[in-house]
Amino acid sequence: MAYTQLTTSPATVQFARSMGATGLHIGILGALPMGLVCMQLLSAVAVQRLARRKPLWLCISIVQRMIFLPAALGPWLFPQVDDTLWIWTLIVLTALNHAMLHFGTPLWLSWMGDYLPHQGLNRFWGLRHSSQQWTAALALLANALFFFRSGVDVRGAFAAIITLGAILGVSDILLFLRVDEPPMRHAAESRLWDVLAGPFRKKDFRGFILYSCFWNLAAMVGAPFISMYLLEHVGMDLFHVHLMWTISWVGGAVLSNRLGQLAERFGQRPVLVLCTAFKSINMIGLLVCPPDPTIAFWVLSPVFMIDAFLNAGIAIANNGFMIKNSPRENRTMFIAAGTGFAGILGGAASILAGAAIAASADWSWTFGSTRFVNFHLLFAISMVLRLASAVLATQVREPSSTGARVVASELLLATRLRVHRLHLVFVRRDDVAEPVGPPYIPFEPARSQPPAEQFSRRSA
Repeated sequence: MAYTQLTTSPATVQFARSMGATGLHIGILGALPMGLVCMQLLSAVAVQRLARRKPLWLCISIVQRMIFLPAALGPWLFPQVDDTLWIWTLIVLTALNHAMLHFGTPLWLSWMGDYLPHQGLNRFWGLRHSSQQWTAALALLANALFFFRSGVDVRGAFAAIITLGAILGVSDILLFLRVDEPPMRHAAESRLWDVLAGPFRKKDFRGFILYSCFWNLAAMVGAPFISMYLLEHVGMDLFHVHLMWTISWVGGAVLSNRLGQLAERFGQRPVLVLCTAFKSINMIGLLVCPPDPTIAFWVLSPVFMIDAFLNAGIAIANNGFMIKNSPRENRTMFIAAGTGFAGILGGAASILAGAAIAASADWSWTFGSTRFVNFHLLFAISMVLRLASAVLATQVREPSSTGARVVASELLLATRLRVHRLHLVFVRRDDVAEPVGPPYIPFEPARSQPPAEQFSRRSA
C-alpha cells in the first residue's frame, strides 16, 4: 500500500502538469489503472497451464515495483530532454505498471483464496484493509512533507518519492517468500470456452459482474480528476492536497475492521448495498464546496474520510463475494471476470472524461454568485451514475445474506451506544441520579439476541 500511494499520489498529477500535461494526459493516466484490468482475463487463461502461481507472481511483482524509476529519475537527471517525451514515458510506464499489477492480481487472490480459511475471511479482509489504510495515511503524510515548503522542485521531490516507493514495494513482495502455496486444482479436461464462460453461467455471479461494471463506469467519470480539480481550480497547494488525502485514509483505517466483521456476520451484499448508496457523497461535496483553498480543505477532509470508509466497505465486500462464490478449480477466471470487464468500462470512461476536460477548458456557467466549470459537470454526471449503481447493487444475489436494513440498524445502534458512552465520560458521577429499580443498559434491546438479528433475513 505504501508503494501504491507513493506512486499514484497527487504528486504524480503535479509532476505531469509541471511538464505540460493536459486534461487528456491526466485522463489517460487515470484510465490506465482500470483500463488494464483486462490483463486479469489473460492471467486467468494462463493460470490454467501453471503448476504454481507463486514464482510467476513474485517475478512480475518485483519488476512492477521498480518500473517507475526511469520516468521519475529521467526528467531530474536529463532536464535538457523535451518534456513531451517524459510525459509519454510516464504514461507508457504507468501502463506497464498496471498491466503487470493486474496480471498478478488474480494469481495472488486465487492463491490467498486457497491459503486462507473461508470461515472468518471477511474479518481478515477488514483487518487487512485497516492496516493498509493506516499505511496509506503514513505514506501520504511522508509524501506531503516533501512539499511542506513552497517552491520545492517537483521533479527532484518526485524522484525521491518514487525511489522510496520502489524500495518499500520490493520489500513488501519479498515478505511473501515465506508464505506457503497450496497445490493448485484444475478442472478435469476443461475447454477454454468453458473456463471463460464459467462466471457468466452462474446467475448470482452474473449479477455481481453487471453491478461491478456499472459501478466502475460511474466512479471513473469523476474520480481521476479530483486532485487536478483541487490543484487547478480551487488553487490548493500540493502539501494540503496530500494532507487531505492522508486524513481521508484515517477514516477508512478506523472503521474498516468493523466493516469486515459486519460482512462476515451478515454477508457481503448488505455491506455492498449500503456503501454504494452513499458513495456519491464526495461528488456532492466537490459540487457544493466553494473554490477557496482553506474552506475546501476543512469541508472536504471529513467528506473524504467518510468516502474512504465507504471504499473500504466496497473492497471488503467485493473480495469476500468473489472468493466465496467462485469454485476453486476456476477461481482465477471468476475473479478476473468480476473485475476485468468493469476495469475496461471504467478506463474508457476516464479517457472520454479526460478528453472532455481538455476540449472544454474555457467553458463555465454562472448561477447567481456561483461559477461552475467543466469539472463540476463531470462530478454531477458521476454523482447521478453512482446513485443509479446503488440500485443495481440491490440486484446482487447472495441467498445467505441478510437485508441491508439489518446492517444499517446494527450500525445505528452501535453509533448510539458510542455517543452515550462518550456522554457519560463528561458527566460527573455525582450529577447522575441513582436509578430506581433494576439496573439497565441504555438502548438495550428487548430481547437477548443482537438487535440486528431480530429482523428477518430478507433483501433490502
